[in-house]
Amino acid sequence: MRAILIEVCMLLMLHAAAKAAGTADSSRVAQMLNDFHQAAAQAEGKRYFDHFAAEAIFLGTDAAERWTLAEFKAFAQPYFEQGKGWTYLVKSRHVYFSQDQNVAWFDEMLENESYGVCRGSGVLLKIDGIWKIAQYNLSIPIPNALARQVVGMIKNK
Repeated sequence: MRAILIEVCMLLMLHAAAKAAGTADSSRVAQMLNDFHQAAAQAEGKRYFDHFAAEAIFLGTDAAERWTLAEFKAFAQPYFEQGKGWTYLVKSRHVYFSQDQNVAWFDEMLENESYGVCRGSGVLLKIDGIWKIAQYNLSIPIPNALARQVVGMIKNK
């Protein structure tokens, strides 16, 4: 009986430790993504790009915008150097973790002055204990009621 009690206590402690690690990672991911958006708004290129993994991919709103990190830097850095950034305010965010807590994926609803409601989604990797963006996808959600009209406009472009 005593062995069973000890085993149950150990399982409870392991569960509590895993839950605490998950909470800490959730907080770190939220802080990183918030800083990522803040760096863009403040046109701080180095800080912004430091949030990406070396092999990262950025998918923009245009179908042609699939950039490696180097390509995305070449596109965005001139804006940052002119003090021009972009502001996306986070309205909601969902984050999920792999069982080993080394991979996370997320989706977030964003608000932008020019584009209105946008969605960011992506994959994060924990590299040497630091969360980095492996892939970021920025999209503009289209209401279903407007989808056929928008698709028609794209086809006729």
